[in-house]
Amino acid sequence: MSKVGFIGLGVMGTPMAAHLAGAGHDVSGFDLSADALAKLTAAGGRAASDVADAVAEADVVVTMLPDHPQVEQVVLAAGGVLDIVKPGTLLADMSTIRPETSIAVAKAGGARGIRVLDAPVSGGQAGAEQAALSIMVGGEAEDFEAAKPIFEVLGKTIVHVGPHGAGQVVKAANQLVVGGIYGLVAEAIVLLEASGVDAGTGLDVLAGGLAGSRILELKRKSMVARQFQPGFRIDLHHKDMGIALAAARQADVALPLTGLVAQLVAAGRAMGHGSLDHSALLKVVEELSGRESAEV
Repeated sequence: MSKVGFIGLGVMGTPMAAHLAGAGHDVSGFDLSADALAKLTAAGGRAASDVADAVAEADVVVTMLPDHPQVEQVVLAAGGVLDIVKPGTLLADMSTIRPETSIAVAKAGGARGIRVLDAPVSGGQAGAEQAALSIMVGGEAEDFEAAKPIFEVLGKTIVHVGPHGAGQVVKAANQLVVGGIYGLVAEAIVLLEASGVDAGTGLDVLAGGLAGSRILELKRKSMVARQFQPGFRIDLHHKDMGIALAAARQADVALPLTGLVAQLVAAGRAMGHGSLDHSALLKVVEELSGRESAEV
């Protein structure tokens, strides 16, 4: 079993670290939240006093942070992870950030003999809690193989998708597809209800045909019921759509539908729905249509 330093115990990081501790790994975690640290201790991990305390003796470091500025501060800044860990340590950044930041971290780590993977995840809070995440990994193939015992504790779909930064590009593609499907399901609900058709029944039919999707499977009932408790917040999806648009610019490609979805997500945030689940794009479409939400 490995000594794991885990940085970032948010709504996803906390259950992920707990799963690693439960699998027998020696987990030392750090977060700015005392409540998160207490949850890790209750799950069998150790609450570290700071980043250095969490990672100094680690064989594997996992970072699960909100965005690239936090990753740069924790990993690249003076006194950060790369200054502390020993050569040969495996660093898996499971945050969703810009591909160029992942490449910069890998380059800086490689110069110090530290193995780096970008390994963003999909599945939201529920996937983290159920250890059923999809993990898309960029980096060297041998480092991916070395990290698989860690990833297998956390997820069900674990794929090496290419070189450094590729994991982040795949995650950006994931988020643009997810956002687009949520937007279309929202429009379908509004159309059905405005036409006097029961939306639940209509979506049941869609879910069994070519329009079927994982989102329809898991979310159609809660969307029709206007239950938007966050599994993945609009605020975070807004950040991810920015990453997708920046990646498109970097690749010099046009993604017009992605731009529209990004605007829909941004509208949800501007309307004050940023703390709700991204399925609350339904509220945005309703407002654009001049229809009152049928929240229950």
